[in-house]
Amino acid sequence: MQVDWMNVLVRFALYLDLMLVFGLPMFACYALQGAERISPLARQYIKWTAAASAAGIMLSGIEMLVMAKAMTGASAYSDLSVHVFEMMVTGTGFGTAWSGRQIGLLASLLITLALARRPSAQIRLLALTGAVALSSLAWAGHGAMDDGDRRVIHLLADIAHLLAAGAWVGALAAFVLLGKATQRDATLLSLLARTAHGFARPGSVIVATLVVTGTANYWLIAGLPSASAMRTSYGMLLLIKLALFGTMLVMAALNRYRLTPRLAAEIRIGNAVGASRALRRSLQWEMATSIAVLVAVAILGVLSPDA
Repeated sequence: MQVDWMNVLVRFALYLDLMLVFGLPMFACYALQGAERISPLARQYIKWTAAASAAGIMLSGIEMLVMAKAMTGASAYSDLSVHVFEMMVTGTGFGTAWSGRQIGLLASLLITLALARRPSAQIRLLALTGAVALSSLAWAGHGAMDDGDRRVIHLLADIAHLLAAGAWVGALAAFVLLGKATQRDATLLSLLARTAHGFARPGSVIVATLVVTGTANYWLIAGLPSASAMRTSYGMLLLIKLALFGTMLVMAALNRYRLTPRLAAEIRIGNAVGASRALRRSLQWEMATSIAVLVAVAILGVLSPDA
């Protein structure tokens, strides 16, 4: 198995970065209420979103270099001409999606500056521009290689999968930031308990979307699963990804049915130190596992199912 590790690294960085660009403001949309949207915590989410948007613009520039080198077969980046980039941006679906992403990320930066006094509108628009930026990654995947109706179906499945994953990763990052904030301000423990409990419904939608679209994507890429397909490098890495995903589901269930109710109960009796520490650690481990999943996804994106 020969892997372009530079391509993998850029893919991973973009997946994680753009999922934060979309997922953090999306979490703020459905989890924060009223004055919470102008709180220091909300401002921290906005700052992270702005930083990720700026990083996304730079990472996308690097991605364009890597893709141009791969598509032209150039031996070095210095061999690439301006004409190559013009052709990619104006003459390929990847280039169109890339341009849309850059516009979305620039819009995100402008929104963080222009709508600071309108927090509700700000987070909704940031979630929208983040969704545009994240969705553009579908044109750098296997779905862009299909034709006709199959291409449309595959791209739509990829987009839904990306948005669901982004909502989950963004929520985990938001919970980790909230968990750290509770160590400085114990009054935020109630917010942590409420938002963790309230994540049950969107979390169920996210998991269902990931399962359905993930199954559809595999079928569109490799057809029906078989024992021989699972013995390839692609198949074995896919099994590792599924095992990591299953681990995330177990941790999410632990948070939902044990650690969050324990935190709520201990808040009522005025001693939530142990429960909050346990939930914070669980959320951090779940975030770390999601990053491992993204590493697997980044590698799968450059492999052929037959490899």
